[in-house]
Amino acid sequence: MSGARAVSRPLVPGLVAENPADRGFLDVVIYRQLRELAAESPHAVDVEATRVVVCDRAHVVAALEELAADCHLIFARRGGRERGRADGLRYHSHYLVPVVGLGDTEGWPLADPAVWAGLTGSDPARLPARPGDVERIADPREALAATVPRRGKPAGDYFHYIGRTIDLAVLAQVPGYAGWVAETRNALKGLGYL
Repeated sequence: MSGARAVSRPLVPGLVAENPADRGFLDVVIYRQLRELAAESPHAVDVEATRVVVCDRAHVVAALEELAADCHLIFARRGGRERGRADGLRYHSHYLVPVVGLGDTEGWPLADPAVWAGLTGSDPARLPARPGDVERIADPREALAATVPRRGKPAGDYFHYIGRTIDLAVLAQVPGYAGWVAETRNALKGLGYL
């Protein structure tokens, strides 16, 4: 045996989703972004698929506890019993698993018109020219409904494709997304991944 084999360190992300459509976009984007961030690590990091719990507001704490049992890092739009920190990270009170807030993500799938242009029948003409402007769309659901191909499918049916193919560099031009990536990077540093 001539060389030491690098041991891979697992990273299991969790997502508290507000609706089933979040599962198709956010879980894929979280996984892709974590893989990109993990490439900066001095360690070999094995990012696993995002574990998702879909729940309403009344069940957020239970969802956090369920995910905290298996996940290293949890993403949520809002959290129940959490302690806040100045850097934007929160820690679930029982398991002390970092919880990173996602903020308003409804416009994120609309940030890259090129992805929508790749879907036959879609109409990306109403999408803003600059990715950061998706946060100014008054009704992202209406913009999404006007953009998706007219095939009788709900808009959420396209989220998995968009999550897999959206350019993360384009998405990073959305201020809310860039802030989320910065908070995620801080959480990964705190966990010793970066």
